[in-house]
Amino acid sequence: MVKKIKKEFHTVAIYSSIKNQKVSQIALQVCEILNSLNKRILLSKSSSFKNSKERSYSNAYIVKNADLVISIGGDGTLLSSARHFGKEGLPILGVNLGSLGFLTDIQPEEITQSLKEILKGNCVYDERFFLEAFVNKGKSFNIALNEVVVHSGSIAQLIEYDVFLNDEFVYRQKADGIIVSTPTGSTAYSLSGNGSIIHPEVRAINLLPMFPHSLNARPLLVDESTEIEIKINKKYKGRLSLDSHNNMVLRGGDSVLIRKAQSKLLLIHPKDHSFYSASRNKLGWSLGI
Repeated sequence: MVKKIKKEFHTVAIYSSIKNQKVSQIALQVCEILNSLNKRILLSKSSSFKNSKERSYSNAYIVKNADLVISIGGDGTLLSSARHFGKEGLPILGVNLGSLGFLTDIQPEEITQSLKEILKGNCVYDERFFLEAFVNKGKSFNIALNEVVVHSGSIAQLIEYDVFLNDEFVYRQKADGIIVSTPTGSTAYSLSGNGSIIHPEVRAINLLPMFPHSLNARPLLVDESTEIEIKINKKYKGRLSLDSHNNMVLRGGDSVLIRKAQSKLLLIHPKDHSFYSASRNKLGWSLGI
């Protein structure tokens, strides 16, 4: 859900998971802008960007004291920011240095003017939800902003699994795996599998089979409150992946429970942000033949 909320930001954390000259140049520019506006700067100890003029702090300190995190990089960096800070309730603003950048929408050439306006509170809040995944209904779990993937773990190898929705058996399928994605993830890995593009305000979860051994397999869209269980049949083994980051081995008979997490991510966008405009520009909609 996108909301316009007038709130100034005073203490700003800077984070990047990428270490190169371009990131350093943009991060130093961000520091200059923040200092010129008398904003407090917090650098994360887990960030690849370091500045001898600014002090670095633990992620826990940043969660307690920052108003905003500026994530510099691509969508991968923003996913890392979401794991460190976003799931704890800190708003995140993305500066795009990547190639596609659906989540990071400020371009380097726009950063000075855009950042000044956003820090004044002239921006919109975009609320996204995470997925959480439990193996064999255990107590420990991992979260994903884009997708949870159950797959064979090998190239060109099928697994067989059963899918249950809210404890009701839905289907048994042989495929390379299955992608369970949020609307946020519909423009990520799911997009490469010809999955549906889902507007962020649609409160749904998408199930997309990966190379199914079937002529009638189709994506399935379910309500965001649905509990999804994927059970690996005993003759097979597989792997569990969350946002291509956390990976776990699955054995025959293992089950993965996937559901909407309680944590939410607050993305910050400029006031003129439009999902359709971003899709048109980044995916090449309306290009001539």
